[in-house]
Amino acid sequence: MQDTIERKSIKNIDFNCDLAQAYGIYKNSQEYQLLDYVSSVNISCGFHAGDPMSIKEAMLKAKEKNVAIGAHIGFNDIQGFGYRPVELKDDELEALVIYQVGAIISFAKAFGLSIEHVRPHGAMYKMAGEDFTFSTVIAKAIKKCSDWLVYYAPAGDITQKVGDYVNIQVAQEISLEKTYREDLSIDYSIPDNTNNYEIIKRLQHLLHTSQIRNNLGGINFVEVDTIHFSNKYKNSLELIQQARNLITPAPVNYINAKASGWVD
Repeated sequence: MQDTIERKSIKNIDFNCDLAQAYGIYKNSQEYQLLDYVSSVNISCGFHAGDPMSIKEAMLKAKEKNVAIGAHIGFNDIQGFGYRPVELKDDELEALVIYQVGAIISFAKAFGLSIEHVRPHGAMYKMAGEDFTFSTVIAKAIKKCSDWLVYYAPAGDITQKVGDYVNIQVAQEISLEKTYREDLSIDYSIPDNTNNYEIIKRLQHLLHTSQIRNNLGGINFVEVDTIHFSNKYKNSLELIQQARNLITPAPVNYINAKASGWVD
């Protein structure tokens, strides 16, 4: 029955990936391979990953490739790679966000660049997609750094409500390897799907219909602005190359400026 609902194709979308997912001697040897295929990058800020040299290198690589730059914020948990939840008071969370965003803004300024968005990582990302109050604190902190920053957050009602409540631009994000429930929340109990054939079929369906299938086999319509591509799998490069054959991505701010008539 749901398949009879009018379908809407996606004409413009952003592809994003994470950079500076390293610390000291521990490096991600393949993260720069995705740079030729994304339209925006999220640079780790030094809390869950990233150190001054890896942040600088990532910034310069992003500048070389002319992609939009964002801050990739997380909990102060370098040992757990930001995957463990941390209980913080609202003012502590606000300070954590501002500290990290400020670091990336300063790096960008030093190299004649500016940052355009902020994306949470790991446990912070999960909590932002499930807790309106938590996500609101993050959004308010981002806005205190700059009114022009876009908040990249999990697709769904919470992100949209936070955007409206805080009056901040949000980018609804999905990850094609994740399993989504009927309410569009991510089912983290199910391992990521790393079958590129199945993922590309899912992307084709999304681009043609603005729909994804949920964990019960039903259909969800999704307003999606950006797709996150992980760089941690052996076939990550092959996947994003195939995705680029389907659509050429563009940064969220550029898409919005184009829609408003500010650019051609």
